Amino acid sequence: MTRRHVSEDDDYHPSQAYELTAINGRNSDEKLPEDSTQDIQYDFDDRRVRSSSDSSVRSFELYTPDEERRIIRKLDRRVVTFMSFLYLLSFLDRSNIGNAKIAGLTHDLRLNDDKFEWLLTGFYITYIAFEWMILLYNYLTPHVYISLCVLAWGLIASLQSLTTSFTQMLILRLLLGVSEAAFSPGVPYYLSFFYRREELAFRAGMQVSAAPLAASFAGSLAWVITRLGQNGPLAPWRLLFLVEGFPSVLVAVVAWNVIADSPKKARFLTVRERRIAQVRLQGRKSARDVKASEEARAVVKQKVDWARIWATVKDPKCYLTALMFLNCNIAFASMPVFLPTIVREMGYTSLTSQALSAPPYLVSFVTVLLTAALSDRTQSRGPYVIFHALLASSSYLLLSLSSTLHIPNILRYLLVYPACAGFFSAITIIITWTMNNQPSSEGKGVGMTILNLVGQCGPLIGTRAFPDEDAPFYGRGMGVCAGAMGAVFILAVVLRWVLRRENLRSVRERDGRGRGRTGEEDGEGEVEGMLSGAKEQDGRFVLML
Repeated sequence: MTRRHVSEDDDYHPSQAYELTAINGRNSDEKLPEDSTQDIQYDFDDRRVRSSSDSSVRSFELYTPDEERRIIRKLDRRVVTFMSFLYLLSFLDRSNIGNAKIAGLTHDLRLNDDKFEWLLTGFYITYIAFEWMILLYNYLTPHVYISLCVLAWGLIASLQSLTTSFTQMLILRLLLGVSEAAFSPGVPYYLSFFYRREELAFRAGMQVSAAPLAASFAGSLAWVITRLGQNGPLAPWRLLFLVEGFPSVLVAVVAWNVIADSPKKARFLTVRERRIAQVRLQGRKSARDVKASEEARAVVKQKVDWARIWATVKDPKCYLTALMFLNCNIAFASMPVFLPTIVREMGYTSLTSQALSAPPYLVSFVTVLLTAALSDRTQSRGPYVIFHALLASSSYLLLSLSSTLHIPNILRYLLVYPACAGFFSAITIIITWTMNNQPSSEGKGVGMTILNLVGQCGPLIGTRAFPDEDAPFYGRGMGVCAGAMGAVFILAVVLRWVLRRENLRSVRERDGRGRGRTGEEDGEGEVEGMLSGAKEQDGRFVLML
Protein backbone atom coordinates (compact mmCIF):
# COMPACT_ATOMS: atom_id res chain seq x y z
CA MET A 1 0.00 0.00 0.00
CA THR A 2 1.48 3.31 -1.02
CA ARG A 3 1.75 6.26 1.29
CA ARG A 4 2.00 9.73 -0.16
CA HIS A 5 3.22 12.87 1.55
CA VAL A 6 0.58 15.58 1.83
CA SER A 7 1.66 18.66 -0.01
CA GLU A 8 -0.24 21.93 -0.28
CA ASP A 9 -1.67 20.77 -3.60
CA ASP A 10 -3.29 17.60 -2.28
CA ASP A 11 -7.05 17.31 -2.35
CA TYR A 12 -9.40 15.97 0.29
CA HIS A 13 -12.41 13.81 -0.49
CA PRO A 14 -15.09 13.89 2.24
CA SER A 15 -16.36 10.44 1.24
CA GLN A 16 -13.11 8.86 2.44
CA ALA A 17 -11.58 8.40 5.87
CA TYR A 18 -7.97 9.38 6.45
CA GLU A 19 -5.27 8.39 8.87
CA LEU A 20 -2.93 11.11 10.00
CA THR A 21 0.59 10.24 11.08
CA ALA A 22 2.62 12.87 12.90
CA ILE A 23 6.04 12.84 11.23
CA ASN A 24 7.71 14.24 14.31
CA GLY A 25 6.93 11.04 16.20
CA ARG A 26 4.41 12.34 18.75
CA ASN A 27 1.93 9.92 20.18
CA SER A 28 -1.52 10.60 18.67
CA ASP A 29 -3.12 10.72 22.12
CA GLU A 30 -0.65 13.27 23.41
CA LYS A 31 -1.98 16.78 23.80
CA LEU A 32 -0.26 19.18 21.41
CA PRO A 33 0.71 22.74 22.18
CA GLU A 34 -1.72 25.25 20.69
CA ASP A 35 0.65 26.40 17.97
CA SER A 36 2.29 23.07 17.23
CA THR A 37 -0.13 22.10 14.48
CA GLN A 38 1.47 24.74 12.29
CA ASP A 39 4.82 22.89 12.37
CA ILE A 40 3.59 19.32 11.98
CA GLN A 41 3.47 17.59 8.62
CA TYR A 42 0.97 14.81 7.95
CA ASP A 43 0.78 11.72 5.81
CA PHE A 44 -2.66 10.78 4.42
CA ASP A 45 -3.42 7.14 3.70
CA ASP A 46 -6.45 6.86 1.37
CA ARG A 47 -9.22 4.30 1.79
CA ARG A 48 -7.87 2.73 4.98
CA VAL A 49 -9.61 1.94 8.22
CA ARG A 50 -8.23 2.04 11.74
CA SER A 51 -6.08 -0.94 12.57
CA SER A 52 -7.18 -2.96 15.56
CA SER A 53 -3.67 -3.27 16.93
CA ASP A 54 -2.56 -1.16 19.88
CA SER A 55 0.46 0.07 17.94
CA SER A 56 -1.73 1.42 15.19
CA VAL A 57 -3.95 3.16 17.70
CA ARG A 58 -0.91 4.84 19.18
CA SER A 59 0.64 5.70 15.82
CA PHE A 60 -2.36 6.85 13.86
CA GLU A 61 -5.13 9.32 14.29
CA LEU A 62 -8.22 8.66 12.18
CA TYR A 63 -10.93 11.16 11.37
CA THR A 64 -13.98 10.17 9.44
CA PRO A 65 -16.64 12.03 7.45
CA ASP A 66 -18.95 11.62 10.45
CA GLU A 67 -16.48 13.43 12.68
CA GLU A 68 -16.06 16.17 10.11
CA ARG A 69 -19.82 16.60 9.77
CA ARG A 70 -20.13 16.83 13.55
CA ILE A 71 -17.50 19.58 13.66
CA ILE A 72 -19.20 21.50 10.83
CA ARG A 73 -22.52 21.29 12.66
CA LYS A 74 -20.89 22.72 15.77
CA LEU A 75 -19.33 25.53 13.74
CA ASP A 76 -22.68 26.26 12.12
CA ARG A 77 -24.44 26.44 15.47
CA ARG A 78 -21.84 28.41 17.37
CA VAL A 79 -20.08 30.56 14.75
CA VAL A 80 -22.44 31.13 11.83
CA THR A 81 -25.64 31.42 13.86
CA PHE A 82 -24.18 33.96 16.28
CA MET A 83 -22.52 36.03 13.54
CA SER A 84 -25.80 36.02 11.62
CA PHE A 85 -27.56 37.25 14.75
CA LEU A 86 -25.05 40.10 15.09
CA TYR A 87 -25.55 40.99 11.42
CA LEU A 88 -29.32 40.99 12.00
CA LEU A 89 -28.87 43.53 14.81
CA SER A 90 -26.60 45.72 12.69
CA PHE A 91 -28.94 45.70 9.70
CA LEU A 92 -31.89 46.41 11.97
CA ASP A 93 -30.17 49.47 13.44
CA ARG A 94 -29.22 50.90 10.05
CA SER A 95 -32.53 50.32 8.24
CA ASN A 96 -35.13 51.07 10.92
CA ILE A 97 -34.96 54.74 10.00
CA GLY A 98 -37.45 53.91 7.22
CA ASN A 99 -39.94 52.69 9.81
CA ALA A 100 -39.18 55.71 12.01
CA LYS A 101 -39.99 58.01 9.09
CA ILE A 102 -43.65 57.02 8.92
CA ALA A 103 -43.78 56.82 12.75
CA GLY A 104 -43.29 60.59 13.04
CA LEU A 105 -39.52 61.20 12.72
CA THR A 106 -39.73 63.64 9.80
CA HIS A 107 -42.56 65.58 11.42
CA ASP A 108 -40.95 65.96 14.86
CA LEU A 109 -37.51 66.92 13.56
CA ARG A 110 -38.98 69.03 10.72
CA LEU A 111 -37.14 67.10 8.02
CA ASN A 112 -37.90 67.78 4.40
CA ASP A 113 -37.22 65.23 1.67
CA ASP A 114 -33.66 66.46 1.08
CA LYS A 115 -32.69 66.31 4.76
CA PHE A 116 -34.06 62.80 5.16
CA GLU A 117 -32.05 61.64 2.14
CA TRP A 118 -28.94 63.13 3.74
CA LEU A 119 -29.53 61.01 6.83
CA LEU A 120 -29.49 57.94 4.58
CA THR A 121 -26.56 59.08 2.46
CA GLY A 122 -24.48 60.19 5.46
CA PHE A 123 -24.46 56.67 6.85
CA TYR A 124 -23.03 55.25 3.63
CA ILE A 125 -20.41 57.99 3.21
CA THR A 126 -18.62 56.93 6.39
CA TYR A 127 -19.46 53.28 5.73
CA ILE A 128 -17.53 53.48 2.45
CA ALA A 129 -14.69 55.56 3.91
CA PHE A 130 -13.97 52.97 6.58
CA GLU A 131 -14.30 49.80 4.46
CA TRP A 132 -10.53 49.28 4.81
CA MET A 133 -11.19 48.10 8.37
CA ILE A 134 -12.03 44.66 6.92
CA LEU A 135 -8.29 44.00 7.01
CA LEU A 136 -8.28 44.39 10.81
CA TYR A 137 -9.95 40.98 11.08
CA ASN A 138 -6.59 39.55 10.07
CA TYR A 139 -4.51 41.45 12.61
CA LEU A 140 -6.70 42.00 15.70
CA THR A 141 -8.17 39.42 18.03
CA PRO A 142 -11.66 38.81 16.56
CA HIS A 143 -13.60 38.39 19.82
CA VAL A 144 -12.29 41.72 21.14
CA TYR A 145 -12.63 43.59 17.86
CA ILE A 146 -16.16 42.37 17.05
CA SER A 147 -17.43 42.97 20.60
CA LEU A 148 -16.26 46.58 20.50
CA CYS A 149 -17.97 47.08 17.14
CA VAL A 150 -21.27 45.73 18.51
CA LEU A 151 -21.02 47.92 21.61
CA ALA A 152 -20.31 51.00 19.49
CA TRP A 153 -23.23 50.66 17.09
CA GLY A 154 -25.60 49.69 19.91
CA LEU A 155 -24.84 52.86 21.85
CA ILE A 156 -25.03 55.08 18.78
CA ALA A 157 -28.29 53.53 17.56
CA SER A 158 -29.84 54.02 21.00
CA LEU A 159 -28.74 57.65 21.21
CA GLN A 160 -30.76 58.40 18.07
CA SER A 161 -33.83 58.32 20.31
CA LEU A 162 -32.56 61.44 22.12
CA THR A 163 -31.96 63.68 19.10
CA THR A 164 -33.85 66.94 18.74
CA SER A 165 -32.46 68.27 15.46
CA PHE A 166 -31.33 67.27 11.99
CA THR A 167 -27.68 68.03 12.86
CA GLN A 168 -27.64 65.73 15.87
CA MET A 169 -29.25 62.91 13.92
CA LEU A 170 -26.81 63.34 11.00
CA ILE A 171 -23.77 63.13 13.31
CA LEU A 172 -25.06 59.92 14.84
CA ARG A 173 -25.79 58.42 11.42
CA LEU A 174 -22.22 59.22 10.35
CA LEU A 175 -20.83 57.50 13.46
CA LEU A 176 -23.17 54.54 12.95
CA GLY A 177 -21.69 54.10 9.47
CA VAL A 178 -18.16 53.89 10.95
CA SER A 179 -19.08 51.30 13.57
CA GLU A 180 -20.95 49.07 11.13
CA ALA A 181 -18.27 49.36 8.44
CA ALA A 182 -15.85 47.91 10.97
CA PHE A 183 -18.03 44.81 11.35
CA SER A 184 -20.47 43.86 8.60
CA PRO A 185 -18.31 43.72 5.42
CA GLY A 186 -15.72 41.51 7.12
CA VAL A 187 -18.08 38.79 8.35
CA PRO A 188 -17.76 36.56 5.22
CA TYR A 189 -13.98 36.94 5.46
CA TYR A 190 -14.10 35.92 9.13
CA LEU A 191 -16.16 32.83 8.21
CA SER A 192 -13.41 31.80 5.77
CA PHE A 193 -11.21 31.20 8.85
CA PHE A 194 -13.39 28.16 9.60
CA TYR A 195 -14.78 26.87 6.27
CA ARG A 196 -13.52 25.64 2.93
CA ARG A 197 -14.28 27.59 -0.21
CA GLU A 198 -17.04 25.18 -1.34
CA GLU A 199 -18.75 25.49 2.05
CA LEU A 200 -18.87 29.28 2.18
CA ALA A 201 -21.92 30.11 0.05
CA PHE A 202 -24.43 28.56 2.42
CA ARG A 203 -22.73 30.11 5.46
CA ALA A 204 -22.56 33.52 3.80
CA GLY A 205 -26.18 32.95 2.80
CA MET A 206 -27.11 32.42 6.44
CA GLN A 207 -25.41 35.70 7.29
CA VAL A 208 -26.94 37.72 4.44
CA SER A 209 -30.35 36.11 5.04
CA ALA A 210 -30.30 37.90 8.39
CA ALA A 211 -30.83 41.16 6.42
CA PRO A 212 -34.31 40.29 5.07
CA LEU A 213 -35.09 38.65 8.41
CA ALA A 214 -34.10 41.89 10.16
CA ALA A 215 -36.19 43.93 7.74
CA SER A 216 -39.15 41.63 8.38
CA PHE A 217 -38.60 41.82 12.11
CA ALA A 218 -38.28 45.61 11.88
CA GLY A 219 -41.63 45.87 10.13
CA SER A 220 -43.40 43.65 12.64
CA LEU A 221 -41.74 45.28 15.65
CA ALA A 222 -42.41 48.76 14.28
CA TRP A 223 -46.09 47.89 13.99
CA VAL A 224 -46.16 46.81 17.66
CA ILE A 225 -44.12 49.78 18.92
CA THR A 226 -46.09 52.32 16.90
CA ARG A 227 -49.33 50.88 18.18
CA LEU A 228 -48.18 50.87 21.82
CA GLY A 229 -46.40 54.20 21.68
CA GLN A 230 -49.23 56.27 20.22
CA ASN A 231 -50.36 57.43 23.66
CA GLY A 232 -47.10 56.92 25.56
CA PRO A 233 -44.61 59.42 27.03
CA LEU A 234 -42.15 58.85 24.17
CA ALA A 235 -42.86 59.47 20.51
CA PRO A 236 -43.20 56.13 18.65
CA TRP A 237 -40.08 56.77 16.55
CA ARG A 238 -37.97 57.48 19.66
CA LEU A 239 -39.22 54.31 21.32
CA LEU A 240 -38.43 52.43 18.09
CA PHE A 241 -34.77 53.52 18.07
CA LEU A 242 -34.37 52.72 21.78
CA VAL A 243 -36.02 49.29 21.75
CA GLU A 244 -34.19 48.16 18.61
CA GLY A 245 -30.81 49.71 19.45
CA PHE A 246 -30.08 49.03 23.11
CA PRO A 247 -30.14 45.19 22.92
CA SER A 248 -26.90 45.39 20.90
CA VAL A 249 -25.17 46.88 23.96
CA LEU A 250 -26.13 43.85 26.02
CA VAL A 251 -25.20 41.40 23.25
CA ALA A 252 -21.71 42.94 23.06
CA VAL A 253 -20.98 41.51 26.51
CA VAL A 254 -22.10 38.05 25.35
CA ALA A 255 -20.04 38.36 22.15
CA TRP A 256 -16.84 38.81 24.13
CA ASN A 257 -17.24 35.30 25.60
CA VAL A 258 -18.87 33.54 22.65
CA ILE A 259 -16.88 34.51 19.54
CA ALA A 260 -14.04 32.16 18.57
CA ASP A 261 -10.84 33.68 17.22
CA SER A 262 -9.94 30.64 15.08
CA PRO A 263 -10.60 26.87 14.91
CA LYS A 264 -7.75 26.10 17.29
CA LYS A 265 -9.17 28.53 19.89
CA ALA A 266 -12.79 27.40 19.62
CA ARG A 267 -13.62 26.42 23.21
CA PHE A 268 -16.78 24.60 22.15
CA LEU A 269 -14.62 22.02 20.30
CA THR A 270 -12.62 19.28 21.99
CA VAL A 271 -8.84 19.18 21.57
CA ARG A 272 -9.19 16.50 18.92
CA GLU A 273 -11.91 18.43 17.09
CA ARG A 274 -9.73 21.54 17.03
CA ARG A 275 -6.95 19.57 15.33
CA ILE A 276 -9.35 18.18 12.76
CA ALA A 277 -10.92 21.60 12.18
CA GLN A 278 -7.49 22.97 11.31
CA VAL A 279 -6.21 20.03 9.27
CA ARG A 280 -9.35 19.74 7.13
CA LEU A 281 -8.84 23.30 5.84
CA GLN A 282 -5.66 22.10 4.15
CA GLY A 283 -7.86 20.12 1.77
CA ARG A 284 -8.52 23.33 -0.16
CA LYS A 285 -5.93 25.75 1.17
CA SER A 286 -2.19 25.51 0.94
CA ALA A 287 -0.36 24.71 4.15
CA ARG A 288 1.36 28.07 3.81
CA ASP A 289 -1.96 29.94 3.70
CA VAL A 290 -3.35 28.04 6.69
CA LYS A 291 -0.23 28.80 8.69
CA ALA A 292 -0.24 32.46 7.70
CA SER A 293 -3.88 32.95 8.63
CA GLU A 294 -3.42 31.21 11.96
CA GLU A 295 -0.45 33.41 12.81
CA ALA A 296 -2.35 36.53 11.89
CA ARG A 297 -5.34 35.60 14.00
CA ALA A 298 -3.02 34.89 16.93
CA VAL A 299 -1.73 38.45 16.44
CA VAL A 300 1.74 37.16 15.53
CA LYS A 301 3.65 39.75 13.58
CA GLN A 302 4.10 38.61 10.00
CA LYS A 303 5.45 40.04 6.81
CA VAL A 304 2.79 41.39 4.46
CA ASP A 305 2.90 39.66 1.09
CA TRP A 306 2.74 42.77 -1.10
CA ALA A 307 3.14 40.72 -4.29
CA ARG A 308 -0.14 38.90 -3.67
CA ILE A 309 -1.86 42.09 -2.61
CA TRP A 310 -0.75 43.92 -5.76
CA ALA A 311 -1.75 40.93 -7.94
CA THR A 312 -5.25 41.07 -6.43
CA VAL A 313 -5.50 44.84 -6.96
CA LYS A 314 -4.71 44.31 -10.66
CA ASP A 315 -7.11 41.37 -11.04
CA PRO A 316 -10.08 42.40 -13.25
CA LYS A 317 -12.24 39.68 -11.67
CA CYS A 318 -12.31 41.69 -8.43
CA TYR A 319 -13.76 44.70 -10.23
CA LEU A 320 -16.39 42.70 -12.09
CA THR A 321 -17.76 41.32 -8.81
CA ALA A 322 -17.42 44.78 -7.23
CA LEU A 323 -19.50 46.34 -10.01
CA MET A 324 -22.13 43.62 -9.56
CA PHE A 325 -22.16 44.36 -5.85
CA LEU A 326 -22.53 48.09 -6.53
CA ASN A 327 -25.60 47.55 -8.70
CA CYS A 328 -27.16 45.09 -6.26
CA ASN A 329 -26.65 47.57 -3.45
CA ILE A 330 -28.75 50.19 -5.25
CA ALA A 331 -31.74 47.95 -4.58
CA PHE A 332 -30.42 46.47 -1.34
CA ALA A 333 -30.04 49.88 0.31
CA SER A 334 -33.26 51.44 -0.95
CA MET A 335 -35.99 48.83 -0.63
CA PRO A 336 -35.68 48.13 3.15
CA VAL A 337 -35.74 51.88 3.84
CA PHE A 338 -38.49 52.94 1.44
CA LEU A 339 -40.78 49.89 1.35
CA PRO A 340 -42.99 51.09 4.26
CA THR A 341 -43.47 54.40 2.43
CA ILE A 342 -44.07 52.67 -0.91
CA VAL A 343 -46.71 50.41 0.65
CA ARG A 344 -48.37 53.38 2.36
CA GLU A 345 -48.64 55.14 -1.00
CA MET A 346 -50.56 52.12 -2.29
CA GLY A 347 -53.44 53.32 -0.12
CA TYR A 348 -52.79 51.68 3.25
CA THR A 349 -52.54 53.38 6.65
CA SER A 350 -49.15 53.90 8.28
CA LEU A 351 -49.84 51.17 10.81
CA THR A 352 -50.90 48.64 8.15
CA SER A 353 -47.90 49.58 6.01
CA GLN A 354 -45.54 48.64 8.85
CA ALA A 355 -47.14 45.18 8.99
CA LEU A 356 -47.28 44.62 5.20
CA SER A 357 -43.59 45.47 4.78
CA ALA A 358 -42.60 42.29 6.66
CA PRO A 359 -43.82 39.34 4.47
CA PRO A 360 -41.65 40.08 1.38
CA TYR A 361 -38.56 39.80 3.57
CA LEU A 362 -39.65 36.50 5.06
CA VAL A 363 -39.92 35.08 1.53
CA SER A 364 -36.48 36.54 0.74
CA PHE A 365 -35.03 34.92 3.86
CA VAL A 366 -36.12 31.44 2.73
CA THR A 367 -35.06 32.08 -0.88
CA VAL A 368 -31.56 33.17 0.13
CA LEU A 369 -30.98 30.02 2.18
CA LEU A 370 -32.27 27.73 -0.59
CA THR A 371 -30.16 29.50 -3.21
CA ALA A 372 -27.01 29.34 -1.11
CA ALA A 373 -27.54 25.64 -0.32
CA LEU A 374 -28.06 24.79 -4.00
CA SER A 375 -25.03 26.85 -5.00
CA ASP A 376 -22.81 24.92 -2.60
CA ARG A 377 -24.32 21.59 -3.63
CA THR A 378 -23.71 22.22 -7.34
CA GLN A 379 -20.41 24.03 -6.73
CA SER A 380 -21.46 26.85 -9.05
CA ARG A 381 -22.07 30.55 -8.54
CA GLY A 382 -22.73 32.31 -11.84
CA PRO A 383 -26.03 30.69 -12.86
CA TYR A 384 -27.67 31.66 -9.58
CA VAL A 385 -26.56 35.29 -9.85
CA ILE A 386 -27.79 35.40 -13.46
CA PHE A 387 -31.20 33.92 -12.59
CA HIS A 388 -31.90 36.12 -9.58
CA ALA A 389 -30.65 39.28 -11.29
CA LEU A 390 -33.00 38.62 -14.20
CA LEU A 391 -35.87 37.89 -11.80
CA ALA A 392 -35.35 41.11 -9.83
CA SER A 393 -34.84 43.22 -12.96
CA SER A 394 -38.07 41.97 -14.53
CA SER A 395 -40.04 42.65 -11.34
CA TYR A 396 -38.65 46.16 -10.98
CA LEU A 397 -39.34 46.86 -14.65
CA LEU A 398 -43.02 45.98 -14.21
CA LEU A 399 -43.17 48.14 -11.07
CA SER A 400 -41.65 51.07 -12.96
CA LEU A 401 -44.34 50.72 -15.66
CA SER A 402 -47.21 50.17 -13.21
CA SER A 403 -48.70 53.60 -13.89
CA THR A 404 -48.58 53.16 -17.68
CA LEU A 405 -49.82 49.56 -17.58
CA HIS A 406 -52.47 50.35 -14.92
CA ILE A 407 -51.26 47.53 -12.68
CA PRO A 408 -53.54 47.22 -9.62
CA ASN A 409 -52.09 47.88 -6.17
CA ILE A 410 -52.35 44.27 -5.03
CA LEU A 411 -50.25 43.11 -8.00
CA ARG A 412 -47.76 45.93 -7.38
CA TYR A 413 -47.38 44.68 -3.84
CA LEU A 414 -46.91 41.07 -4.99
CA LEU A 415 -44.18 42.14 -7.44
CA VAL A 416 -42.14 43.35 -4.46
CA TYR A 417 -41.64 39.70 -3.42
CA PRO A 418 -39.53 38.49 -6.40
CA ALA A 419 -37.73 41.84 -6.53
CA CYS A 420 -36.55 41.47 -2.91
CA ALA A 421 -35.79 37.76 -3.20
CA GLY A 422 -33.75 38.43 -6.34
CA PHE A 423 -31.36 41.09 -5.09
CA PHE A 424 -30.90 39.54 -1.63
CA SER A 425 -29.99 36.16 -3.20
CA ALA A 426 -27.69 37.70 -5.80
CA ILE A 427 -25.75 39.61 -3.14
CA THR A 428 -25.20 36.40 -1.16
CA ILE A 429 -23.59 34.59 -4.09
CA ILE A 430 -21.56 37.62 -5.25
CA ILE A 431 -19.88 37.93 -1.84
CA THR A 432 -18.99 34.24 -1.82
CA TRP A 433 -17.89 34.27 -5.46
CA THR A 434 -15.37 37.00 -4.66
CA MET A 435 -13.61 34.93 -2.00
CA ASN A 436 -13.87 31.62 -3.88
CA ASN A 437 -11.71 32.90 -6.71
CA GLN A 438 -8.84 34.21 -4.58
CA PRO A 439 -6.42 31.44 -3.56
CA SER A 440 -4.52 33.33 -0.84
CA SER A 441 -5.63 34.84 2.45
CA GLU A 442 -4.22 38.19 1.33
CA GLY A 443 -6.22 37.91 -1.89
CA LYS A 444 -9.43 37.24 0.01
CA GLY A 445 -8.90 40.23 2.30
CA VAL A 446 -8.01 42.63 -0.51
CA GLY A 447 -10.75 41.22 -2.74
CA MET A 448 -13.36 41.85 -0.06
CA THR A 449 -12.00 45.36 0.50
CA ILE A 450 -12.29 46.19 -3.21
CA LEU A 451 -15.74 44.59 -3.32
CA ASN A 452 -16.98 46.86 -0.53
CA LEU A 453 -15.13 50.03 -1.48
CA VAL A 454 -16.66 49.95 -4.95
CA GLY A 455 -19.88 48.14 -4.12
CA GLN A 456 -20.95 50.33 -1.23
CA CYS A 457 -21.14 53.32 -3.57
CA GLY A 458 -24.42 51.79 -4.77
CA PRO A 459 -26.38 52.98 -1.72
CA LEU A 460 -25.41 56.57 -2.54
CA ILE A 461 -27.66 56.16 -5.59
CA GLY A 462 -30.28 53.91 -4.02
CA THR A 463 -30.99 56.12 -1.02
CA ARG A 464 -31.90 59.01 -3.35
CA ALA A 465 -33.90 57.02 -5.89
CA PHE A 466 -37.32 57.35 -4.23
CA PRO A 467 -38.10 61.02 -3.53
CA ASP A 468 -41.55 61.86 -2.18
CA GLU A 469 -42.35 63.81 -5.33
CA ASP A 470 -42.41 60.52 -7.31
CA ALA A 471 -45.24 59.07 -5.18
CA PRO A 472 -47.35 57.02 -5.46
CA PHE A 473 -45.73 54.85 -8.18
CA TYR A 474 -42.06 55.82 -7.76
CA GLY A 475 -41.46 54.97 -11.39
CA ARG A 476 -38.03 56.59 -11.53
CA GLY A 477 -36.66 54.66 -8.55
CA MET A 478 -38.12 51.37 -9.77
CA GLY A 479 -36.60 52.00 -13.20
CA VAL A 480 -33.16 52.69 -11.69
CA CYS A 481 -33.32 49.42 -9.74
CA ALA A 482 -34.47 47.54 -12.86
CA GLY A 483 -31.49 48.87 -14.81
CA ALA A 484 -29.10 48.09 -11.95
CA MET A 485 -30.20 44.47 -11.68
CA GLY A 486 -30.07 44.18 -15.47
CA ALA A 487 -26.44 45.29 -15.27
CA VAL A 488 -25.79 42.57 -12.68
CA PHE A 489 -27.17 40.02 -15.15
CA ILE A 490 -24.79 41.20 -17.91
CA LEU A 491 -21.74 41.42 -15.61
CA ALA A 492 -22.36 37.91 -14.27
CA VAL A 493 -22.42 36.51 -17.81
CA VAL A 494 -19.17 38.35 -18.61
CA LEU A 495 -17.44 37.17 -15.42
CA ARG A 496 -18.43 33.58 -16.05
CA TRP A 497 -16.93 33.83 -19.54
CA VAL A 498 -13.70 35.34 -18.13
CA LEU A 499 -13.38 32.58 -15.52
CA ARG A 500 -13.95 29.86 -18.10
CA ARG A 501 -11.21 31.33 -20.30
CA GLU A 502 -8.75 31.46 -17.39
CA ASN A 503 -9.48 27.85 -16.50
CA LEU A 504 -8.88 26.80 -20.11
CA ARG A 505 -5.63 28.77 -20.21
CA SER A 506 -4.53 27.03 -17.02
CA VAL A 507 -5.17 23.64 -18.62
CA ARG A 508 -3.19 24.57 -21.73
CA GLU A 509 -0.27 25.91 -19.69
CA ARG A 510 -0.10 22.69 -17.71
CA ASP A 511 -0.28 20.41 -20.73
CA GLY A 512 2.12 22.48 -22.81
CA ARG A 513 1.60 24.76 -25.74
CA GLY A 514 1.37 23.91 -29.39
CA ARG A 515 -0.82 20.87 -28.98
CA GLY A 516 -3.19 22.11 -31.64
CA ARG A 517 -6.95 21.95 -31.86
CA THR A 518 -7.27 18.47 -30.38
CA GLY A 519 -5.40 19.49 -27.24
CA GLU A 520 -7.58 22.56 -26.86
CA GLU A 521 -10.73 20.49 -27.14
CA ASP A 522 -9.38 18.07 -24.54
CA GLY A 523 -8.71 21.03 -22.25
CA GLU A 524 -12.22 22.32 -22.71
CA GLY A 525 -13.62 18.90 -21.92
CA GLU A 526 -11.52 18.71 -18.77
CA VAL A 527 -12.75 22.05 -17.52
CA GLU A 528 -16.33 21.16 -18.34
CA GLY A 529 -15.89 17.98 -16.32
CA MET A 530 -14.74 19.83 -13.21
CA LEU A 531 -17.24 20.66 -10.51
CA SER A 532 -17.57 24.20 -11.85
CA GLY A 533 -14.07 24.97 -10.65
CA ALA A 534 -14.77 23.78 -7.15
CA LYS A 535 -11.38 22.36 -6.28
CA GLU A 536 -7.68 22.34 -6.97
CA GLN A 537 -6.56 19.84 -9.59
CA ASP A 538 -2.98 18.73 -10.16
CA GLY A 539 -1.65 21.74 -8.27
CA ARG A 540 -3.76 24.24 -10.17
CA PHE A 541 -6.17 26.58 -8.46
CA VAL A 542 -9.36 26.19 -10.48
CA LEU A 543 -11.70 29.15 -10.60
CA MET A 544 -15.33 28.62 -9.61
CA LEU A 545 -17.77 29.44 -12.40
